[in-house]
Amino acid sequence: MRPFPLRIVRGLVAAVALSLVAAACGDDAGDTETGATTTPPESTSTAPTSTVTTTAAAPPTSASTPGPVPVPDAALPGEAFIAAPAEGRPVAVVGVRHDDGLNVRAIPGTDGEILAELAPTSNDSVATGRARLLPSSIWWEITTADGTLGWISSRFTAQIGPTTDITAAVIADLGTTPEAETIAELGLLVAEAVDSDPDIPTDIVMSVDADETGDLAEVTYDVIGLGDDAVRGIRVHVFGTPLDSGEGFSLKTIEATDLCDPVRGPTEPGGICA
Repeated sequence: MRPFPLRIVRGLVAAVALSLVAAACGDDAGDTETGATTTPPESTSTAPTSTVTTTAAAPPTSASTPGPVPVPDAALPGEAFIAAPAEGRPVAVVGVRHDDGLNVRAIPGTDGEILAELAPTSNDSVATGRARLLPSSIWWEITTADGTLGWISSRFTAQIGPTTDITAAVIADLGTTPEAETIAELGLLVAEAVDSDPDIPTDIVMSVDADETGDLAEVTYDVIGLGDDAVRGIRVHVFGTPLDSGEGFSLKTIEATDLCDPVRGPTEPGGICA
């Protein structure tokens, strides 16, 4: 793992894990109900010479609505891939622009029908445990929060890890408290400081749009590809305070969230990327 002060502060060092192959993204990039039945109470009436008994009717047959049916392996492109997020594991969207989304497709690959679109910071889908390997990409099968069953590119996925305050580490690394004319520029400066190794290619994406309307301006960037086998990247939530001149912002706080490899996930109970 590359030496970087930020990772020392957070103490997050991981072992070797799966490297995910690049794939096409969002801008091409998306219960069963059981009827309850009650048995009416047995009622009786008594006469001097006979007893009349009413028998409860048999309960109606319960109805159920089947869930989505998975596409059989034989009908899917590519081949089954053994490394996949465990069934039921949360899958988060990462590395997607705030004004875009990640497509959920009927089958793996960018030719698949789009069934839904996930928001850039969505974290409420779960893995089914199935994965497919295509010539230049890996795809996970997921179930979305509303029950849609489909496939997403593994390139834009992670499992959310712990969040820590890295303000002091970044200021120490830069040698000063950074300032910029806009909160978007300030956030990008911080993201570039986190991505301090020029030899490792990374993607820096604004995943939550800049907001300068409150007492604290804020913006969020995803930094994907830090050269760590267990950590897919870092999501930096940057807060800034207006300068006295009213023409810019000074760094206030940085909250950094680890984006763990979705196959390995965070450890329990510590929560750091495994």
